[in-house]
Amino acid sequence: MPAQLDTWLELTKEEVLDPSMPICDPHHHLWDKPGDRYMIDEITRDVGSGHNVVQTVFVEVDAMYRASGPEEMRPVGEAEWVRGIGAQSDSGLYGPTNVAAGIVGYANLNLGAAVEPVLEAMESASSGRFRSVRHTCSWDAYEPLQSHRSGWPGMMAEANFREGLTKLVGRGHAFDALVYHPQLSELIELVDAFPNGIFVLNHIGRPLGVGPYDGHRNEVFEVWKKDMTTLAERANVV
Repeated sequence: MPAQLDTWLELTKEEVLDPSMPICDPHHHLWDKPGDRYMIDEITRDVGSGHNVVQTVFVEVDAMYRASGPEEMRPVGEAEWVRGIGAQSDSGLYGPTNVAAGIVGYANLNLGAAVEPVLEAMESASSGRFRSVRHTCSWDAYEPLQSHRSGWPGMMAEANFREGLTKLVGRGHAFDALVYHPQLSELIELVDAFPNGIFVLNHIGRPLGVGPYDGHRNEVFEVWKKDMTTLAERANVV
């Protein structure tokens, strides 16, 4: 982690709440970039700061992909790498927390049925830690919100995407949904189409406040609240 972020975090000390309660941290990342490192030493330091964090779940972050081989298989490298970090943690040398007990990986669900070999490779590479796929569906017409990982309008309703999701659900894995708040209604339709699937909503539906949404806090909140209320009624959404 960059030194300036450590300095910023040190500005506020928060009281530890119920230090005896076992906690699973359900969403964190790991990476090793020049000047920006967040690996096992850093996360064990953070989770060991007073709360009883017994397990963590790693969520894909476009890190340590394979440098060669079929394009669709390259994200398997991330699962291989995180499995190794989990094995480090299992040694007990880094503290009592079981880091990366679960792995949320990336597989391109737009491959349709052809995503199944990728899912099989993810399962094999993660040695039983693989739990879910996060395929970014976020899209908005405001270009600064788009990236190389963005989805596109209507992607969640397309046949290939849903066929890929069918393969994922059929193997007993969850789907981590990363969308912007205007897309929550599309996500609701997807959830209803897969009543046997488990959906994990990331980042509370990412309510937007920039670009065309700037200055419209109340309107954004009302749209977000309505769709979040509807989504919360679905038993297969967490």
